[in-house]
Amino acid sequence: MDQTPLRVVILGGGTAGWMAANLIAHRWAGRAEVTVVESPDIPIVGVGEGSTPQLKSFFDTLGVKEAEWMSRCNATYKNGVGFRGWSERPGYEAYFHPFPTQLDVHTAPAFFFNALARRRGQDVWAHPDRFFLPAYLAAHQLGPRPAPNFPFEIGYGYHFDAYLVGAFLRSHAMGNGVRHLERRIVEVAVSETGQVSHLVAEGGEQIAGDIFIDSSGFRSVIAQEALQVRFLSFEKNLFNDSAVVMPTPTKASGTSSQTIAQALKHGWAWEIPLTNRIGNGYVYSSAYCSADEAEAELRGYLGLHRDVVARHLKMKVGRVEHSWAANCLAVGLAQGFIEPLEATALHIVQATVEGFIKAFEDGGFTPANRDAFNRSIAARYEGIRDYIVCHYRVNRRTDTAYWRDNAANDQISDSLKQILTAWFTGNDLEAEINRQGIANYYAPISWHCLLAGYGTFPKDAAIRPPEPAALRHDLAAIDDFVARCAVNFSDHKQLLAELS
Repeated sequence: MDQTPLRVVILGGGTAGWMAANLIAHRWAGRAEVTVVESPDIPIVGVGEGSTPQLKSFFDTLGVKEAEWMSRCNATYKNGVGFRGWSERPGYEAYFHPFPTQLDVHTAPAFFFNALARRRGQDVWAHPDRFFLPAYLAAHQLGPRPAPNFPFEIGYGYHFDAYLVGAFLRSHAMGNGVRHLERRIVEVAVSETGQVSHLVAEGGEQIAGDIFIDSSGFRSVIAQEALQVRFLSFEKNLFNDSAVVMPTPTKASGTSSQTIAQALKHGWAWEIPLTNRIGNGYVYSSAYCSADEAEAELRGYLGLHRDVVARHLKMKVGRVEHSWAANCLAVGLAQGFIEPLEATALHIVQATVEGFIKAFEDGGFTPANRDAFNRSIAARYEGIRDYIVCHYRVNRRTDTAYWRDNAANDQISDSLKQILTAWFTGNDLEAEINRQGIANYYAPISWHCLLAGYGTFPKDAAIRPPEPAALRHDLAAIDDFVARCAVNFSDHKQLLAELS
């Protein structure tokens, strides 16, 4: 790289655009001039308002402590996701998807062993919740940060107000030299060589750059409109294309430390606890119900009257064929969207920008590694998509056509087919995940929790009393271990109060 600073122009702010601005300004400090061009009248979509544990590493990279941003963004801690109503099988009406911890090595082997034994027809306990500390923490409204004398890594995510996080990231980026322009862009100029040369704002102002980052939302103004990058729809795999959103007041019973994903007639509803409200939304398929019907069902579920305003959203589910095309990197909704079931949106933004930075540097600040980068990001999208698809494919509901059609959907990848084959034939699921090399997207624990949590085991009539060898693990000892570990964790609300 020569001494002339790279001109990095980011079209669109929001959480994705400002995440990109912060990461690039931090990594290439003194080597890049970063400009964010943001229209003053385009709102943030803000679906989900939750994260995976990777968001903590994002703030750690920037040197931002939780006390600096969480209280300003009405944020809470997240131990994982509680799934309710995705299965009608008795005993499996709900389960919890935990985030990883260093303590899993003491309990996960017992869970894997019991799940395999039950898949092979032996009557042993194989529901995931009692095997993992985060499930206990969530059930008792405890936060995920232990006392200093309990030196074990506990993975956790966050719930937050997307508008406030976007504003915080904007302020942080501008404090580190990122330029912010409020402009309405009317044209993307592409040169004869197929590179983006500049953006044209209303009034004719030209904003030139060397690298352009498209964070313009579902329109994907640079990548899809100007560069004609193909969009690959996931509509055959994932039916949901719409959402209706409305808030409710916080609960007097305390502040939850988990996201709730409640299955409804034509999709599922999220419940996300913030310090000042609860975010609620219903993700559904417009092929099975209208927007009015979805709103009425969500209002009924929440017990809300018409005085609470609902916000309706459309979702474009899929990904661009190439995240990095010419001198443009697509991020956020401009790059793709899988739906907010496992809150992966910001995780993908972070992985994309960090991967781009590394690929660009390793290629001598040239596009030398572009194809390898694109393959890596595409594989991540496909891996996350398959895990989300699995939630619908193995659902155990029969009450509506939506759920029955999802369970019968044969439009799934070969990778997912092999996962399900390993599970249902009683083979080693962990070995199959490792063979495919997909544990970086979702680890064996996540797959086991999903499949066991739904009760996807042989029918009760085919379950037989366990052989002595199947009773290897002392479940009472596991219960005791988890409960004693939990003594080291504070009430979630108290933990949040210590941040302010």
